[in-house]
Amino acid sequence: MTNKANNRRPGYLTRIDSVYEQLSQSEKKIADYIVSFPEEIIHLAITELAERSGSSDSSIIRFCRRIGYKGFQDLKINIAKEVVRPEKQIQEGIELDDRVSTIKKKISESSIQAIYDTLEVLQDDELEKAVEAIAGARIIEIYGTGASGSIALDAQHKFLKIGIKTLAYTDVFLQSMSASLLNDQDVVLAISHSGTNLDILHAAEMAKEQGATVIAITNFSKSPLTKVAHINLYTAAQETMFRTDAMASRIAQLMIIDSIYTAVALKSPEKASDSLFKTRNATIHKRN
Repeated sequence: MTNKANNRRPGYLTRIDSVYEQLSQSEKKIADYIVSFPEEIIHLAITELAERSGSSDSSIIRFCRRIGYKGFQDLKINIAKEVVRPEKQIQEGIELDDRVSTIKKKISESSIQAIYDTLEVLQDDELEKAVEAIAGARIIEIYGTGASGSIALDAQHKFLKIGIKTLAYTDVFLQSMSASLLNDQDVVLAISHSGTNLDILHAAEMAKEQGATVIAITNFSKSPLTKVAHINLYTAAQETMFRTDAMASRIAQLMIIDSIYTAVALKSPEKASDSLFKTRNATIHKRN
């Protein structure tokens, strides 16, 4: 395989070739799958690659380190650099000669499609469980990093306005520290598009050990985070490791947050209305 941009052999292939004969049978299966389907790899969670290659999560991690990458995420990023055109790394579906009006239309359509697709995979019973858990919780903690961190902060803002004690943590140390102090009256909302973020996983596992109810918002049904969570809320947005801040994925996550927020507020409309009045009045002096 050659790189179309500069006719150079992709670096990940060279790395695989250099150690292929020394790989275990399980690692060879992984290598063969990557060589055969490089563009598919960048869209997969580690659990999905394990299933398709007939290996395991731990074998994939060992394989990635064996060929010089820090882990699966690092491998995917480097494969993406080799096989995906630069403009596609900015936004899939965009072409170099697209006009601004065309870009606007394509991105809008991508966001709309993400909402429609999410409606198809978001299970009503799981959503109802999330609403009940949050409505009855002592404290709600929301964990997210990077782009998911901005969703966590938005959720905190919404729930706090209707009188629900909510804390959003985007710092990984604070996530783990706070999770260690939770109990069975508390709820954690863990947000990770890939469901493989190790820091979010660690904090969610710790919260679960303390008895807290863990709710996950993620895009992949077989990701490690779904195995930790008691309640799973799925999005269906086409984000990849080389385009992790795509608006479509965030809009899908925000749609789920808004749905929960609205349903929780309607369970106690008088309390929500009173809290909205108090929180708005508390900040009125800061407005121009």
